[in-house]
Amino acid sequence: MAELTRAEVDRLPGRVVLEFGAGWCGYCAEARPHVTALLRRHLEVRHITVEDGRGKPLGRSFRVKLWPTFVLLRDGQVIRQLVRPEPAELQEGFDALLAAASDETAQGRSTSAH
Repeated sequence: MAELTRAEVDRLPGRVVLEFGAGWCGYCAEARPHVTALLRRHLEVRHITVEDGRGKPLGRSFRVKLWPTFVLLRDGQVIRQLVRPEPAELQEGFDALLAAASDETAQGRSTSAH
């Protein structure tokens, strides 16, 4: 599968977690069970792993410098960006992602209020 472009990421609908890292990264392996547990509890969140490295444009567009870096998006908009997070930080990030209203929900609220 070809690497996603930033334009494609910006158009992704719904809740998405981009995980930048590398297969050999120890920090990434340490975070994996915590991420997996959160994803199992929140099936509406799409998880995309991005094998990152020097010269990879998607990682550079998010200014990724350390792994793992998690970019949490709602309808293409960055809600949070977490760098080498502790489990509690991951939970807080997921909570923020789940609390973020989608464009459709926000429009629906403003329409129904009239």
